[in-house]
Amino acid sequence: MIFNTFSYYIFFLLPAAILFRFASQRFRPWVIVVFGSGFFFYFAYGMAGAFGAACLLIFLWESIVSRLYKPGSLWCVLGLVQSVALLGVFKYWNFFTGLFFWHAANPLRWQGAFLPLGISFFTFEFYHYAWDRRAGKTESGSLGEYLAFILFFPTMVAGPIKRYQDFLPKLRKELGAWNVDWECGLTRILTGLAKKFAIADLLTAWTDHLNAHDVMQAHRPVLLLWGFAYGIKIYADFSGYSDIAIGSARLFGIKVPENFDWPYGRRNIQQFWQAWHISLTRWLIDYVYIPLGGSRVSKLRIYANIMTVMLVSGLWHGAGLNFIVWGLWHGLLLTGHRLWRQFRGKPSNHPAAVFSSRVLTFLLANAGWPFFCMNLHTAILFYRRLLFG
Repeated sequence: MIFNTFSYYIFFLLPAAILFRFASQRFRPWVIVVFGSGFFFYFAYGMAGAFGAACLLIFLWESIVSRLYKPGSLWCVLGLVQSVALLGVFKYWNFFTGLFFWHAANPLRWQGAFLPLGISFFTFEFYHYAWDRRAGKTESGSLGEYLAFILFFPTMVAGPIKRYQDFLPKLRKELGAWNVDWECGLTRILTGLAKKFAIADLLTAWTDHLNAHDVMQAHRPVLLLWGFAYGIKIYADFSGYSDIAIGSARLFGIKVPENFDWPYGRRNIQQFWQAWHISLTRWLIDYVYIPLGGSRVSKLRIYANIMTVMLVSGLWHGAGLNFIVWGLWHGLLLTGHRLWRQFRGKPSNHPAAVFSSRVLTFLLANAGWPFFCMNLHTAILFYRRLLFG
């Protein structure tokens, strides 16, 4: 991926962070805009060719439209629709049209479909800005400040998902001592690289076997080890990239949200999601769960809201039936936990109860990963072989 290439550090991160330090307050946003645009073109071209790189123009158009956003304005509604439409066309067109024509060849299939660099994170930040501007929860800022928010390349590819009203004051503030920021930032980057190379890449040799042919040949203990290996790998991989993104942002003197807080050590699945991909969880609560009524509605609707949130989470991660099932699995776990909590009340703090709840949460969270990393047919085969031999 991008963060473990020399190009990222030599051509973008280090020169941009240094120039940002020396630039005046007026020009700092534009340093981010110039290097962020170059970052997008450079890596998008390598992944999807000229068309992929040109998609930056679409995102810049979204930014231009955003200048018309005002509290209560219909332009904000247009921004919301436009954000969802961009993601829908690029990421889900073939998936949903394929479901409609499941019994025959899909005449609407986009043969040259590709994913523009960072589109999932772009979309959520576009959507958040339009929603909060409509509600009057954030100022518009200057064009340069908004473009810097969108094109801040340390968080462009793998998050964490930023909020404009949180990012803007950090962009405007006077910079602290560079040696403190750089020491913290470089330490965090090295931590992320260690997770990536020493743990995630090492476990890739195990998780490569999660395919239909190898699943059919493997014995139960091996399947179990493969499943747990993937659970550790995805945590080390994703939290490692988040560490690199957070450390990279710190070189600019900007602190972005944390994304992981030891999720596998949590006592229940609700706490797991409060510590796993934190910025996504908070985004889904604020822009999906609460608008649906949150916990202020009937119990049945609360459970429906939870299932809807996790369905959106699953689809956001990928366009496939397996991601839908993965999201619904976690929706069932969350609704089941809520029912259990209402039935049993406050959990026991006895050491044995604490330990067993942590183990159970770890097992339940890991039980869903096969749906995440395999297509639905292979995942069902995996569970059938694991449970019944």
